[in-house]
Amino acid sequence: MIPATTRYAFYDLDRTITRLPTWSAFLLYAARARAPWRLALVPAAALAAVAHKAGLMNRDRLKEVMHRLLIGGAVHAGDLSRIADAFAEQQVSGNVRAGARARIAADRAAGYRVILATAAHRFYATAIARRLGIADVIATEASSAPDGRVGHRLSGANVYGAAKLAAVTAWLGHRGEPRERQHVRFYSDHATDAPCLAFADEGFAVHPDRRLRALAHANGWPILDWMQ
Repeated sequence: MIPATTRYAFYDLDRTITRLPTWSAFLLYAARARAPWRLALVPAAALAAVAHKAGLMNRDRLKEVMHRLLIGGAVHAGDLSRIADAFAEQQVSGNVRAGARARIAADRAAGYRVILATAAHRFYATAIARRLGIADVIATEASSAPDGRVGHRLSGANVYGAAKLAAVTAWLGHRGEPRERQHVRFYSDHATDAPCLAFADEGFAVHPDRRLRALAHANGWPILDWMQ
C-alpha cells in the first residue's frame, strides 16, 4: 500500500493575500488607537526606513525601531490584541484579494491544510488569518515580558527570505511525517520568497515583481493573477 500524502498550502500575506502591505498600515492604525501624538514620530520612522535602504540598518532592527516609535516599547498584550482585531477587520473587509480567497477555498476543497507564512508580526497576522479561516500561522514573533506586555524587540528571526524557509521547514518537521509524504504548495508575490518557492513541490508566483517573474520563467513556476 502506498503511504498517504499530506497536502500543505503556504500563503504569503502582504501583496499575495492582501493588495497592499500591512506593517506600516498597522503601525499607523495602532498609533491612532493608542496614542495619536505618536503620529508626530512618523518622520523619524521614515528616516529609519531610509537608513535601511542605505544599508545602515538591517530589516530586523528597522522593524524594532518602527515598532518602538509608533506603538511603544511595551504594550499590554490585551490592549494590543484589541487593536489587532480591529485592524484585521478593516484589512479583511477592504484589503484582501478575491482571487486569494478563491484559491484558499479551492485548496481546502482539494484537501490542503492552509498555512499563513509571513514576515508580519504574529499579533496581527493571526487575527487576519482567523478571519480567513486559517488556523496555522508562521510569523515574526515579538518579545514579551513576564507581566504580559509585548515589547518592540523581536523574539527570534524576522520571518523573511531564508528565515521564512527555515521556519516553514521547521514547522513541517514537527508534523511527524517524512518529507516525501508531504506535498507542499507555496504562494508568494516577491522574489525574497524564492527559497520557499524552490523548496515547495509546487511554487506559484502571484502577480510577481520583476525579479520573481524572471525566476518563475526560469524555474517553471506558474504565474497567477490575483490583481483584484
